[in-house]
Amino acid sequence: MLKAVNIHKRYGQLHVLKGVDIEVNAGEIVSIVGSSGAGKSTLLHILGTLDEPDKGEIYLNSVPVHTLHGKKLAAFRNNRIGFVFQFHHLLPEFSALENVCIPGWLLGRRKKEVEQEAIKLLNILGLGERLENKPQALSGGEQQRVAVARALINKPAIVFADEPTGNLDSKNAKELHDLFVRLRDEFKQTFLIVTHNEELADMSDRRLHMKDGLIIEPV
Repeated sequence: MLKAVNIHKRYGQLHVLKGVDIEVNAGEIVSIVGSSGAGKSTLLHILGTLDEPDKGEIYLNSVPVHTLHGKKLAAFRNNRIGFVFQFHHLLPEFSALENVCIPGWLLGRRKKEVEQEAIKLLNILGLGERLENKPQALSGGEQQRVAVARALINKPAIVFADEPTGNLDSKNAKELHDLFVRLRDEFKQTFLIVTHNEELADMSDRRLHMKDGLIIEPV
């Protein structure tokens, strides 16, 4: 479902990605592990269209993403890709419900339809009683679950997660791990996750190891 071929990226003289190939199947959780500086987050951001490769090709559901630019790329990203980061990046002035709705509204979907879908997602994620709470009134684990619901609101083909448990305690991290597995099992949601968390990596369907800008082996 996701395929990238010969991805290169330089920042000045630093050759961060040196010809990465990767494939992810639909309904699969794949984790990328490796030491800091291996290129994991850079690869994730390029696959998620947040950055551009210097060279290489990216296909998502057979769409040549590397050929899209400007408004077409932004619309594709908002419609087909979800993101969860280490820091939830919720907007503090909006409620949990509104934060989840924003990507749907930006896509031009009907306001009521998006709200109903957001309420459904927040209930599934155990936040049905927290719809009107703003981020500062939520725990760290609750904030991250709101971020997961926001990532799912447009029914993306894939969710990219960059150290999603990096800012959580062990209890909340375990709950988030279990949530990813549940979403895969019940909704066939696809995830590509960069993580240092061995427990999360072990719960994935596949674990890929990056070193010095290359995927050196599946683990």
